[in-house]
Amino acid sequence: MTDRIPTMYEWAGGAEALGRLTEEFYSRVRKDPLLAPLFAHMAEDHPQHVAVFLGEVLGGPERYTEQHGGYPHMLSRHRGRAIRPEQRARWVELMLEAMDVAGLPDDAEFRSAFVGYIEFGSRRAMANSQPGVAPSSRTTIKKWGWGEALPGDD
Repeated sequence: MTDRIPTMYEWAGGAEALGRLTEEFYSRVRKDPLLAPLFAHMAEDHPQHVAVFLGEVLGGPERYTEQHGGYPHMLSRHRGRAIRPEQRARWVELMLEAMDVAGLPDDAEFRSAFVGYIEFGSRRAMANSQPGVAPSSRTTIKKWGWGEALPGDD
């Protein structure tokens, strides 16, 4: 018996679940009047790249870094896009809808941690997308975990 806590990647269902999530999400994005213009020139395989990125963030294999250029490449895809607050909020909204349709776990712990990352990541993407913003000095993908409850917080 092991007391090892699964990574968020494992708990979510791994690559297959994240692939379902991003396919569902981007099918919504392509039809959304607020977001479709931002993604008008999106490559057909973009959903798969995002699934691989999310997998690495959530504690899965480091395939995005190894195969797609890691954090510097991801950052380059957002620079200069001038994402507006209402677009960021809609992005989060559609991601949450896609989570339900794709069948990601609906337990409070997973949803809380995942939404925490979606909020964090979308806000960083928006900030990094603004004209004139200096490139981040970060070179690695930030890993996201479960977090820990404070003692006595049940």
